[in-house]
Formats: sequence, C-alpha cells, structure tokens
Amino acid sequence: MYTTKNDLPEAARLKLVELCNARLADAIDLQTQCKQAHWNVKGPDFIALHELFDKVNVDVEQYVDTIAERAVQLGGTTEGTSRAVAKRSTLPEYGAKGGRGRDHVEALSTALAAFGKAVRQAIHQSGEYHDADTADIFTEVSRGTDKWLWFVEAHLQADR
Repeated sequence: MYTTKNDLPEAARLKLVELCNARLADAIDLQTQCKQAHWNVKGPDFIALHELFDKVNVDVEQYVDTIAERAVQLGGTTEGTSRAVAKRSTLPEYGAKGGRGRDHVEALSTALAAFGKAVRQAIHQSGEYHDADTADIFTEVSRGTDKWLWFVEAHLQADR
C-alpha cells in the first residue's frame, strides 16, 4: 500500500483494494467477452447485435477504468494484466463458439448477469468497510450493467 492521507483505516483500504481488483478482473473479462461477441456475430440480426455489443463494450471499458482508479485512490495497485484476469475472474467462460446471433446474446447475457451479481455484492461489501464512495462506484456500475443486460436479453425475449 502507498501512503495516502485518505482517512479510511488502512485495514479497510486493504480489503477495498482487494475487492476492487476482484471486480476489475471480472470487468476486464466482461470487456473481452463483449468484443468476442462483437467480432464473431453473424446472421440476420448482425448489424443490430454487432453495434449493440460494441456499445456495451464502451461502457464496460469505463467501468474498468473507474474500478482500477478507485483501487489506486485507496493507496493500492491494480492487477489488470491478462494473466491476473485469467486467474481471478469469476465470470463463466464465454459460451458461444459459432456465429449465430442468439448464441452470442445468450453468452453475453450470462456474463452480464454474473457480473451484475458480483457488483451488487461489492456494493454491500464496500458498505461493510464504511466506504460510501466505493459503494457508489459499484452502484453506478450495477445500474449500467442492469441496463445492458436488459438491452441484450430483449433479443431472447421477443416472439419470433
């Protein structure tokens, strides 16, 4: 930990940095899954899904940066390398192997739902350490993740 004049106790900051790094791994994994979907989707809904997956990725990229910067603000360091992410991510493996749009929608919605659940737990954990700022960051991320889950899942819920 780096020295900081942040008034949160160091023990709490240590736990919060660990929490941020855990969710950072998930966020980076989610970002790569968004791009996997974006690059590989095919079919009659190609352009709609291709653009949707890219828009989700843009927001997830912001979540990555915000979570990483919070860890540093607390006096910690980030662990955002691909090897660290591969070891730490709690998201399920991306499930779509071909190009079918529905398969990518299913895989990405599964990842978004898992990420959303982990982020909601992080809101609660941040509160346990009396850090409203970190909880607020995770609340913002949670709201955005739920919005994107809604957008993506809508492609599974339509009558065809």
